[in-house]
Amino acid sequence: MKLDYILRLWIYYSVPLFHLWSVASAQIVYSVTEESSPGSTVGNLAKDLHLHGQDLELRGLQISGPNARYLEVNAKTGTLVVKDRIDREELCSRRAKCSLEVEAIANAPLNLYRFELQIVDINDNAPYFRLPAIVLNVSESAFAGERFTLPKAFDADVGSYAVKSYQLSQNEHFSLDVQNAGEQSMSAELVLQRALDREKQSVIELTLTALDGGKPAQTGTLQVTILVQDVNDNIPIFDNALYKATVTEDAPRGTSVLSVHARDLDEGLNGEIRYSFINHDGDSDVDKFAIHSVTGEITVNGELDHEKGNAVEVRVQAKDKGSNSRASYCKILVEIIDVNDNAPRISVTSLVDAVREDAPADTMVGLLTVKDNDTDKNGVVTVRIVEPVPFKIKNTYKNHYSLVVDGALDREQVSKYTITISASDEGVPSLSSTSVITVHVSDINDNAPRFGEPVIHVFVKENSPAGALIYTMSADDPDVGENAKIFFSVINSNSRDDDVVRSNINIDSETGDIVTLQSFDYETLKTLEFKVQAADRGVPPLSGEASVNVFILDENDNSPGILPPYSEHGSANGESVPYSAEAGYFVAKIRAVDADSGYNALLSYHLSEPKGGGGGGDELFRIGSGTGEIRTKRRMSDDDLKSHPLVVLVCDHGEASLSATVSIDVLVLESTADIRTQFRHVPRKEESFSRFHLYLLIAIAAVSLVFLLSLLAFVAFKCRGRTDGAPMIAAHPDGSWSYSQATQQYDVCLGSDTLKSDLVLFPSPFPPGEAELISIHGGDTFGRTQTLPNSEKPKFPNSDWRYSASLRAGGVMQSPYGGVLGDAGSPGRSGSELAHGIKRC
Repeated sequence: MKLDYILRLWIYYSVPLFHLWSVASAQIVYSVTEESSPGSTVGNLAKDLHLHGQDLELRGLQISGPNARYLEVNAKTGTLVVKDRIDREELCSRRAKCSLEVEAIANAPLNLYRFELQIVDINDNAPYFRLPAIVLNVSESAFAGERFTLPKAFDADVGSYAVKSYQLSQNEHFSLDVQNAGEQSMSAELVLQRALDREKQSVIELTLTALDGGKPAQTGTLQVTILVQDVNDNIPIFDNALYKATVTEDAPRGTSVLSVHARDLDEGLNGEIRYSFINHDGDSDVDKFAIHSVTGEITVNGELDHEKGNAVEVRVQAKDKGSNSRASYCKILVEIIDVNDNAPRISVTSLVDAVREDAPADTMVGLLTVKDNDTDKNGVVTVRIVEPVPFKIKNTYKNHYSLVVDGALDREQVSKYTITISASDEGVPSLSSTSVITVHVSDINDNAPRFGEPVIHVFVKENSPAGALIYTMSADDPDVGENAKIFFSVINSNSRDDDVVRSNINIDSETGDIVTLQSFDYETLKTLEFKVQAADRGVPPLSGEASVNVFILDENDNSPGILPPYSEHGSANGESVPYSAEAGYFVAKIRAVDADSGYNALLSYHLSEPKGGGGGGDELFRIGSGTGEIRTKRRMSDDDLKSHPLVVLVCDHGEASLSATVSIDVLVLESTADIRTQFRHVPRKEESFSRFHLYLLIAIAAVSLVFLLSLLAFVAFKCRGRTDGAPMIAAHPDGSWSYSQATQQYDVCLGSDTLKSDLVLFPSPFPPGEAELISIHGGDTFGRTQTLPNSEKPKFPNSDWRYSASLRAGGVMQSPYGGVLGDAGSPGRSGSELAHGIKRC
């Protein structure tokens, strides 16, 4: 052992250093019979390993490993011999093949060899019985042919040396029946050949011999003692060999099923019968019943389940009480009647994630399995959907069903359906169960984007900076995902208008923000009309449109302009006044226009002190703030100067106000002839047509034409985009035009003086809740048009019109509504000739 330990340590540490370890790859197999005597030759190991004889002693060939106790090697010859007793049964038990893995070691160089040693079985074990003797009680009334089992014999050897046959000692009553079911299973039974008579022979001694397959065979014996029992002559006999009964599966414990009966013709104990169940197989169904040992009544003793078993077969034994009791048997077949005790079970075997909202009818959505363990009508199931949904249940095969589309789907109305499926059987009472499944509806692009309003009005001040955000378009698409992603664009059928629109505004395709590309000028561009399209990203894409009207609001960016015959401040303008003129004498009338509109164009006239002072014009003269008429305040006196320089300041009402000035030198003359000569520029009502009238007529006609075209454009636009009421135009207090439903009443005032009258529109100080705006059309006719909200009472008239100063005799005024106000100085004009809402001032 010490040498072997040292050798193993040397091998362990020398292998990684010198790589001398090697293992023979060839497998050598030797065989040896068990129980071979020590020293028996097994084979020449040195020769088989190709080791030379002169090297054997030097290399020290020897056996190692766990099986080294059984073999050794002759160091001189290399012969492998038996070293110790080899018992196959001890090593391999009853395995058919028995072999040992053996290792051999040779040194210098160190080599490890493995070979296999097969152990051959010999017949060294005799058959044996686990019991040396048995006793069998056999009734004397046993019939010929009755069998009695005998114990089996065992043999530790295998193969041909195992137990091969049985023999029974000679006798006149029994024979031996050997049954061979295979090499490992051989048994024997006693067979009664002749009837027994206890009075002649009460005990029979037999010897059972087991033989193996060896030559010579080895044997084992069993002593069999037969005790002949004295019994009664009659056995119990059942009225029926087979009984049938029925019981419902919900029968409670103790319920009587049936009663069996057997008769025994013997008397006394030999005729008293006891009943019992025979359950050789350990069937649990038998335990669900009980039998009365005396009466033979069978009752329910447990819970019955038709679904687990619809019938139970029970064997009943009737046995008398004789000392040598005898028994007979009958069969009981109990049928278990089904009751409706199982509700249907619904199983969803497959369900789609979502169904398209355009899915046609009969599109399959899911698969269902409905099972009811009951039978007959109790197992007949009806499947339906509880709530009204566009789906239905179809039976595909037996208890398999499918959920299919049965109506139109609209995801925008219902995006998912919670479907309750009910399954009920036809039992009494009926049992049912429900299952709830959720079906999602997937979106398709079936909805176009919609704007909140078909026509959108946007108001923008002129001179606003480029890049300003003026409006954000928004549209709604009830679809989802890509089908609901909206991008905006400007569309226009007219290429010229399209160029105007695209040069002035731009729309962000993602956000819908409308921004200006340049600053607007109200005097050159008053409105922009275009259409915006909102398109989704569905396939194919759908779109919607909305009309956008951009109204440019006027700002006070134009100063008043003085009309001829007077020019602006810096030029010499002169007028004459007779010395005898009374207070209120008409001197001159200043006329001015403003390119703006509304309050920005509403002008007022004032007398301003000339530079350097002096003159006293403001003490002798006054000017109408609304008319521009210069009149005398009082009569002339001797202290008054003969020349009065006047400076007229014309202001608009914008914020901030802009103004213009004009200078007039008024001369006081003594002679009436001089007055006529000096007042050659004063307009008089006469038939002659002066150059001034021509200029004024051309200007008014041009303004009227422009305004008429604008009005026609608005009317056409409103007719095209009409919603609830007629489109109208109103002026805001800031002087801009807009659409509104409120109204404002204006008073039209006519002066009585032929040469000094003017037509002016003023708001009524107390307008009604829905007052009407008076506009003048051609032919001195008044009509109602768009009005202003009356929440505020403007200080000045705020209609969008080109306001001019009072015209001289024979002048006309252009109405902002496309009509001419006619001769403002006609003395014969009366209020009855005008429409309602006009009064004389």
